[in-house]
Amino acid sequence: MINYMKNISVIGAGTMGNGIAHVFAQNGYEVTLIDVSEFQLSKALATINKNLDRQVAKNIISGEQKIETISRIKSASTIGIGVQNADLVIEAVTEQESLKLKIFKEIDENATSHSILASNTSSISITKIAAVTNRPEKVIGMHFMNPVPVMKLVEIINGYKTDIAVTDSIVAVTKSLQKVPCVVNDYPGFIANRILMPMINEAIYSFYEGVAAKEEIDTVMKLGMAHPMGPLQLADFIGLDVCLAILKVLQDGFGNPKYAPCPLLVNMVAAGNLGVKTGKGFYNY
Repeated sequence: MINYMKNISVIGAGTMGNGIAHVFAQNGYEVTLIDVSEFQLSKALATINKNLDRQVAKNIISGEQKIETISRIKSASTIGIGVQNADLVIEAVTEQESLKLKIFKEIDENATSHSILASNTSSISITKIAAVTNRPEKVIGMHFMNPVPVMKLVEIINGYKTDIAVTDSIVAVTKSLQKVPCVVNDYPGFIANRILMPMINEAIYSFYEGVAAKEEIDTVMKLGMAHPMGPLQLADFIGLDVCLAILKVLQDGFGNPKYAPCPLLVNMVAAGNLGVKTGKGFYNY
């Protein structure tokens, strides 16, 4: 399918949102980054600028390409203004179902009839998100990996009513970003987190039960299984609250006790030790 898209709106200027805006702008798209917080928007643009400088220093892009990329990004503080010309809207807010449903209702009311609506969710049902709109056939998941400018994978999730033409368009868009699309269907955790989170949970159980120290658990997985990062360190980088939320989605969605989060993970989140973002998780940062 021919990629007709030119204007992209990204809702949420956090880590994932600014990374998504970065890669679209770098690949020639006009991007509107939307966030209710002016501070968050300023911070996001500063992060994009810093990451582009890093790419220039590594000769990945030229200084001229950096300037062109920045020039393609504008910001907006309301969804109504930010999505009005979008061919594709990507929601990248925090992993909270009620917030996503509220945002998708608002996007649907303000975006043009031809706009495709995508969510960067890592676990929440695309079918459920689509059901609050008047265009469920045009709703799809685009689950980017962190850090977005570096990671090649985009997990593309078909909702129950997603049109095949929409899937084809999103596959084409993903390839235009120099990324690799993997199309999956809408079941709890999709593929990435359905496999990853039980592994992380099992690593936490192994630590909790005293089978091995955290460093040994991570070293076994790095050197024995060729993982670039051990599961406990990775959990810290993802955010222990995010890991817990995804495990609960898996547990509720499948009704299977094998997805029950380790009590240690529950306690750490309750204590506010969420990993890198709070400076303390399984490791100190």
